[in-house]
Amino acid sequence: MTTDSRARITLRRMEQFIAVAEELHFHRAAERLNMSQPPLTSAIQKLEEDLGVKLIKRGNRVLGLTLAGETFVSEARETLRQAEKAITSTVDVAEGRTGVLRLGYVGSALYGRLPDVIRKFRASHPKVRLELREATTTAQITALRDGMLDIGILIPPLEQAEDVEQTLFDRDRLCMAIPKDHPLSKRSELTLADLADEPFILWPMVEGRSFHLQVIRLCAKAGFVPTITQEAHGMHAVLSLVSVGGGVSVIPQSMSGFRGDQISYHPLSDPETAFDLVMGYRQLSPSARAFVLSTVKK
Repeated sequence: MTTDSRARITLRRMEQFIAVAEELHFHRAAERLNMSQPPLTSAIQKLEEDLGVKLIKRGNRVLGLTLAGETFVSEARETLRQAEKAITSTVDVAEGRTGVLRLGYVGSALYGRLPDVIRKFRASHPKVRLELREATTTAQITALRDGMLDIGILIPPLEQAEDVEQTLFDRDRLCMAIPKDHPLSKRSELTLADLADEPFILWPMVEGRSFHLQVIRLCAKAGFVPTITQEAHGMHAVLSLVSVGGGVSVIPQSMSGFRGDQISYHPLSDPETAFDLVMGYRQLSPSARAFVLSTVKK
């Protein structure tokens, strides 16, 4: 058998031989394949010629398979299974049903809409592996540019990030966080001005400039400049320091259940305390595009 002969053995020819091998009857095999018998008989004869071996024991009818025929039908079944798997896998990747999705998020996003979105996406795309990473907005933008993240849940405005597409994802607002055993936490009504003389715990400006400045502006509007005595990387770290009496803070209201036995949370009425969370991305892989589409509220 030549290389050219091997090349002529198509998946269709294998499918035809499997039908004959399983039916052991050309007419029934032809009906199963929705074709007439003569072309099927010719196809099997040509297959044997191309292979250079007899696959079928013949008499007045099909008597069975030769040892070569039994080997070929087994290998042909496996080849067809692999071909179907290749097609399915390719289509699944192209349509975002499989693959890896690297998703970044600011800490407060876990207390809003994000967990429900992730849960639904995992249910609808079980073959997509989700890699989750909590990081500041600045760190996520760097990771998006470096190709280390596919999508980030960020807090705008994004400075010098014209290359990052933005889609509204969630809304939140700011509130005050005070240690539970602090005298101010017992007040039924509390304003930001009441925190003027308190030590503040915030996050570094370089990690969340717009969010940091929003707090500073709110304090200025309330008539004071906050005394920042400690900085912590990430909102969970900020609140952990508040919980042990390290100071007070202004944090996303969505996180007001975090360590509720140690921290007292108080709302802020100023409309300027509201802020958005956006979904940021650059080039979307099929699985990332599927995630973006799954977040659209219907």
